[in-house]
Amino acid sequence: MFKRFIIVVFILLVSYSLFRMSFVNKDGQAKHLSNNMVKDTVSAWVGTSHYQIPIHTDTNGPLIQYGYELIAHTSYYLGPKGIVQHSTNGMNCQNCHLEAGTKPWGINYGSVLSTYPKFRERSGSIETIYKRVNDCMERSLNGKALDTNSKEMKSIYAYIHWLGNEVPKGKKVKGSSIEILPFLKTAANPNQGKMVYLQNCQKCHGANGEGIMDSTGKMYWYPPLWGKNSYNDAAGLFQLSKLAGFVKNNMPNGINYHTPTLNNQEAWDVAAYINAQPRPSKDKSKDWPIVATKPVDYPFGPYSDTFSTAQHKYGPFEPIAIAKQHKK
Repeated sequence: MFKRFIIVVFILLVSYSLFRMSFVNKDGQAKHLSNNMVKDTVSAWVGTSHYQIPIHTDTNGPLIQYGYELIAHTSYYLGPKGIVQHSTNGMNCQNCHLEAGTKPWGINYGSVLSTYPKFRERSGSIETIYKRVNDCMERSLNGKALDTNSKEMKSIYAYIHWLGNEVPKGKKVKGSSIEILPFLKTAANPNQGKMVYLQNCQKCHGANGEGIMDSTGKMYWYPPLWGKNSYNDAAGLFQLSKLAGFVKNNMPNGINYHTPTLNNQEAWDVAAYINAQPRPSKDKSKDWPIVATKPVDYPFGPYSDTFSTAQHKYGPFEPIAIAKQHKK
């Protein structure tokens, strides 16, 4: 019995020594894991399925369910042929907020409740969730703002609240928003992007970016990527870094960040091609009231630097970012 005890102790000592060799340097100081190693141990946030909405066990259940419907099938209720009102372009919120705001790196709602209200440099003000929702209505859906006291706005808020109610206040979960890809050394190339688009995107979005309507003609199965029914030039996805990151982790439809189809270069190039096409315009005169806070890929002047509008739209963005950092 004592001999067995000695053997166990010996094994434990050897294991501890190997652990020390792996995580302690020659000076006896703990080695630091790289940021990537730490990052990879954290799972991306995935939203709860709408099938679990507590319709019958929560007094807010029906409101949450209607909020989900408005996100998933916005145009059916609010589009050009909507049954509630006609205030959007025919796209659905989940065309950008994929899987009704639950997909990792698909502009999900995981961190909305936990981080709002918050200051946003685009408006230069403290914004509420209601303001953020109406930004999408007016920009991505190229429509009109909802009345914040309307059943529709209250329902969208209830759904977002339900999805994020377990995220601690102030925390931004991994996989929310969009993953920003490393900058290219050169400008993104719309001509190369057209080739990527024709090979990977036109099947769903059409040769002319027109999208595909469902059989009712009330909403899109696959949204238009440019033209009169697409997002306008004030939408977040009109910034190249955001569209490239969104495309890389989510397109062609059905892929995810674990199994991307496109490489970084292809994602940047196809984003450049899409955003080079015509689309509705919105008044942006009140956006980014402090000019120096404009993102490096914001394609509308004036700027606080000497780089051209073309470089702010297509890159290369690294020189702009470096110059911006040096001014701080």
